[in-house]
Amino acid sequence: MPSHGIPGELAEAALNGPPILTDRQLHLDALKLVGSQLILLHHFSTYGPMADAVAEIAPGTIRWFFDYARMAVQIFLVVGGFLSVQALSSVAQSEGKALLRAVGRRYQRLVLPFLAALLFAVLSASLTRDWLSADFVPASPSADQVLAHALLLNGILGQASLSAGIWYVAIDFQLFAGLALLLWVGQRSKRPWLAPALVLGLVAASLFGFNRDEAWDNWAPYFFGAYGLGVLVYWIRQTSRPWSMLVLLAGLVLLALFVDFRTRIALALAVALLLAMAPRGRPASQGLPAWLLRATQTLGRSSYAVFLLHFPVLMLVSALYVSLGWSGPGPAMTGLALGWTASILLGLAFERWVERPLTRLRLA
Repeated sequence: MPSHGIPGELAEAALNGPPILTDRQLHLDALKLVGSQLILLHHFSTYGPMADAVAEIAPGTIRWFFDYARMAVQIFLVVGGFLSVQALSSVAQSEGKALLRAVGRRYQRLVLPFLAALLFAVLSASLTRDWLSADFVPASPSADQVLAHALLLNGILGQASLSAGIWYVAIDFQLFAGLALLLWVGQRSKRPWLAPALVLGLVAASLFGFNRDEAWDNWAPYFFGAYGLGVLVYWIRQTSRPWSMLVLLAGLVLLALFVDFRTRIALALAVALLLAMAPRGRPASQGLPAWLLRATQTLGRSSYAVFLLHFPVLMLVSALYVSLGWSGPGPAMTGLALGWTASILLGLAFERWVERPLTRLRLA
């Protein structure tokens, strides 16, 4: 039976599943690339003696990366919602077991490379402690700590993190599993409009409530405002009236910003609007040099690996900086450039020879 009105069109989009894509979506790779680099620069400007040394001659730059580059997490949240609903839509109308398997595969996709990177982080911290006594270097892990990380419960259980930024891995899984649950409830109800309504309701609850209370920052609802924008934009792009629905969605976010302005939410809205206006499939890549396309796709694909590995690299380079007796802004800038280059190269190798083979295993 055809549906009419905005809820009905969103319901049809949710039911129809993902469109056939003929190529990797270049704009998504570009966003992931930019996001991963900003997170890397945030941590490089936050931890260790090299950041302190560079701050002597460029305090404004270091402060900007510390204050604002971390907001690139919003890019990953919005893009994550967009890609997750695309992946889940193909199984949303199947039995609940299919969605459960999709959640299991997501856990595998996140955790197996995550554990490999954590091993590298623990070894890096062990080597770094021989040269550098600093608060940013994690202590030797306990068995409980390792188990909490493997189960993605380290933040909830209050366990000290073994690497910087890895709280996001647990949040990503919570968000994916939560979205799968919302889609399952919608499918079980036999009401096509229910899943989009639940997503929209949770977006509103996050923007006006959960996201304004930092006590929730270890839980998915705190971040669902941005994540759900990606989900809704994906559905909106498949309707016959995308612009009218996009205006309403933007109005909801602007109202939340009027109630409590948060730069991170404004950035999430900007990313969502960018995704909404991006062309589909290959047209985004037309006219661009082949080398730029390959570089963007390759670096975008390795963004998770770079995210996982850059902090252990920073620890090792910091130890090298101290062991060589370097000091001052010049050597520090050299060390940071070395760490940045090593993070990218190691991320490329890790994605190809560790992450990709691990995610191809069929454990779930």
